[in-house]
Amino acid sequence: MAGSVSAAQFPAGIRSRAIATPSPSSEIAGLSFEAALRELETIVARLEQGEVELEDSIALYERGQTLKSHCEAKLKAAEGRLEKIVLGASGPEGVVPVDAA
Repeated sequence: MAGSVSAAQFPAGIRSRAIATPSPSSEIAGLSFEAALRELETIVARLEQGEVELEDSIALYERGQTLKSHCEAKLKAAEGRLEKIVLGASGPEGVVPVDAA
């Protein structure tokens, strides 16, 4: 069919799961923030090209939503761990949590 996207056009990391049904969230939960973000960017690029068939678009969108939620959770967890070094006259004196504004 003209305009369709073959599985071979996807990067190897998502080739086997992008066209199929979305993978279990346990697989996504094991991804680092960077890996999840790279895959999400690939999905967005494919969808923006408008050359993916409807069913494949839906599967990609669903996976993208799960990846987005995963990235947001990773960022929130990192934000909670961030600490600011408090410098005194004699050097570092301790740490205080960063205000999440």
